Amino acid sequence: MNKGRGIVAAGHEETAKAAAEILRDGGNAFDAAVAAHLAACVAEPVLSSFGGGGFLLAKTAAGKKIVYDFFVQTPLKAKDPSEVEFYPITADFGTAEQEFHIGHGSITTPGTVRGLFEIYRDLCTMPMKRLAEPAIELARSGVKLNRFQAYVLDIIKPIYLANDDVKKHYESRVQPGTVMKEGETLVMKEFAGLLEILAIEGDSFFYEGEIAGMVAEMCRVNGGHLTRDDFRKYRVKKREPLEISYHHSNVIINPPPSSGGLLTHFALHLMNEAEIYKYQPGTYESLRIMAEVQSATEMARLESLSESKEFEKSQLLSDPRFLSVYKERIKSRLKATRGTTHISIADRDGNMASLTTSNGEGSGMVVPGTGIVMNNMLGEEDLHPNGFHSWMCDRRMTSMMSPGIVVKPGGEHVVFGSGGSNRIRTAILQVLVNLIDFEMNLEKAINFSRIHFEKGFLNIEHGFQDPVLANLYTDYPSHKIWSDKNLFFGGVHAVSFTGNRFEGFGDPRRGGVSMIVK
Repeated sequence: MNKGRGIVAAGHEETAKAAAEILRDGGNAFDAAVAAHLAACVAEPVLSSFGGGGFLLAKTAAGKKIVYDFFVQTPLKAKDPSEVEFYPITADFGTAEQEFHIGHGSITTPGTVRGLFEIYRDLCTMPMKRLAEPAIELARSGVKLNRFQAYVLDIIKPIYLANDDVKKHYESRVQPGTVMKEGETLVMKEFAGLLEILAIEGDSFFYEGEIAGMVAEMCRVNGGHLTRDDFRKYRVKKREPLEISYHHSNVIINPPPSSGGLLTHFALHLMNEAEIYKYQPGTYESLRIMAEVQSATEMARLESLSESKEFEKSQLLSDPRFLSVYKERIKSRLKATRGTTHISIADRDGNMASLTTSNGEGSGMVVPGTGIVMNNMLGEEDLHPNGFHSWMCDRRMTSMMSPGIVVKPGGEHVVFGSGGSNRIRTAILQVLVNLIDFEMNLEKAINFSRIHFEKGFLNIEHGFQDPVLANLYTDYPSHKIWSDKNLFFGGVHAVSFTGNRFEGFGDPRRGGVSMIVK
């Protein structure tokens, strides 16, 4: 551990450097978080965008805890499915494929810009113009695509080659016909100009001015749902976080209506019943418990959706009667034989910021003159378990994003979160178990190999011993062994803070880095 002004863990070196620069200049953790996300929109363009949304879990030096929900909102009115542009593409992970839908009909109202300005007004100490400077400089000078960002772009290249507008920004200059490769420089001068205007005009320029008008016109002409009213009426929601007592630690996490934190709460209750702490990490027994809890949590999620007539989903998942049924199932089973980025920051005064954002995979639709790729949240299968086009109008969408903070015995605070779509909840669950039950340090807890159980299929990350795997194969005949650590299993970036001593680790699965600021 090291002393210093603060610490940041994020998904790209330039994202972390922007936060570090602000901390070094005397900004607090929230100043640094805003600056880092602005920079991430340049350095991590597939994962971060003004066209998406997210969540900030803030814990201030005075002890105040609040969640800023600036996730996307469904359109105020829905067009008939036959009238919208909405079509599938296939993302190729190499060892697995996943289908997403894109087009103007996949776009929801973005919340990122309004969310960052709301955080700025409430919690920040430096001028927005200063917070935007690292991102503006990066956008103008350009950033070389590193191996991870090039890999992510290649996975979903059908989106970033979908039309001439998006190809103009992301097509390879050295190999036309495909996306940019590692080492090529992405320059975003239009985005730099937009940042300069926003720093002066504020979020009203985005939600009530030219940007809203351009997106509304794009959707009117090309088969999208959004109108100017969707932007004008968007509001950030401030919520009280969900708190979970687990084995003498307190887990503070994203609350309903988003489902990621709630499902983590549910899974930790099941872990209490299963007593995973009695076993060694990486053994057959501990992995079997983890797989069974993941399976039960998935079943509970689907069942809670189907029981909406009697309960709201959040009410059902936290209802003791419902939970007791799954506790019994876990005990019985054990006796018988799943485009997101995250930033974690803490400063020396005790302010903590856990910020997770997403643009989905992007819709392929670019706002003219800005470089902004709009989200495709209406085309994300895991956000629409009842089928596409079944969404309700004017609703804050649910999400697996789960920014959180753990308060451990002795006063250590761990600020955490993950990217990874529907694998976010399983990645976070495993890191929490590693930190709390298995008492691993931050680096080992995040680096440790993971599993992900979904739809009757067990994905197993490289790193477990052969005898352990042989037993898992018997219990889970539908399985896949991944040959290396992969972004499929999430990317947990975390920092820990005790007094003015810091430790941090960025998940290498998603290009993570960590920096202590002195």
